[in-house]
This record gives sequence, structure tokens and C-alpha cells, in this order.
Amino acid sequence: MVEKLVEVGILFDFYGKLLSKKQFLVIELYYIHDLSLAEIGDELGITKQGVFDILRRAEDKLYKYEKNLRLVEKFFSSHDCIRKILEISEEIMDIAEKNHMEDIYDKSLRINEISKEILNDSREVMG
Repeated sequence: MVEKLVEVGILFDFYGKLLSKKQFLVIELYYIHDLSLAEIGDELGITKQGVFDILRRAEDKLYKYEKNLRLVEKFFSSHDCIRKILEISEEIMDIAEKNHMEDIYDKSLRINEISKEILNDSREVMG
């Protein structure tokens, strides 16, 4: 259940605004605010079964968006690539430092800093 909670949460971050208002609200109340189906039903004036149906349709939409657009997959793939860039830049910095190559060290350091900025900025996007 925790895995699905995280998975739907990530999909919701990327695609939530593409859902209908009611679907968005049900996902938010269920996954973010941890309300039960009955509590959501009371809040929205619909049956527990109605909430369940809206929740399932919303989840299906989120998974369908990812299947078609693959934004989450691309996001995590780019993170992996940036981490590799960080590792390589650190290796270059070590070599440059040992061989007293200040220009190369400085350029590698800049690559490292830019890569970290990209990772930090993208974490803000995820919430």
C-alpha cells in the first residue's frame, strides 16, 4: 500500500491538474489528507461507492497519462544521468587537482555546481 501511495502521489504531482476537479479533490483528500472513502463521501455529499468509483477512474487516468507521456520516467531517467555527470565531474576534479590543472578543476567544479542546481530545482518541482 505504501508503494502505491508514493506512486500515485508522484503521478498526481505530474498529472493532477489534468484530472477533473472532482477527481483531483478525491485523490487529494484520499492520498494527501488521508481521509477514508466514507469521510470523503460525507465531505462531497456522495456515497462511499461513488467516491471509490471516482478514485479508481482518477487513478486509471493518472496511470494512462504516464503510459502515454512518460514524464515521470523521463524525470527519473534524467536524474540518473545528472548523478552520473556529478560522479564524472568529481573524478575529473580529483585528477585535475592531483596534476595541478587549475583550469580543468575549475571547469569541472562548475559542471558539478550546475548539476547540483538542476537536481535541487527539480526536487522543488516534486514538492
